[in-house]
Amino acid sequence: MTRLRAITSRELCKKLKKTGFVMIRQKGSHTFWRHNDGRCTVVPIHKGEDIGKGLFRSILNEIQMEVEEFEKIK
Repeated sequence: MTRLRAITSRELCKKLKKTGFVMIRQKGSHTFWRHNDGRCTVVPIHKGEDIGKGLFRSILNEIQMEVEEFEKIK
């Protein structure tokens, strides 16, 4: 099992877009992402801050993706 690392919201959004997620709306500092198959998640956008390991794990669970699979996305 790969250890989680902190990730920037910008990097997370780029990888979500590459896997087929589309940003459907934004309310304040939170963006809402949806995939064609029905998976969805919310990503907080705060400049200069990383997304913590716990929240990152929660987002991965929501999009039903393993850490190793997510790390392979370029």
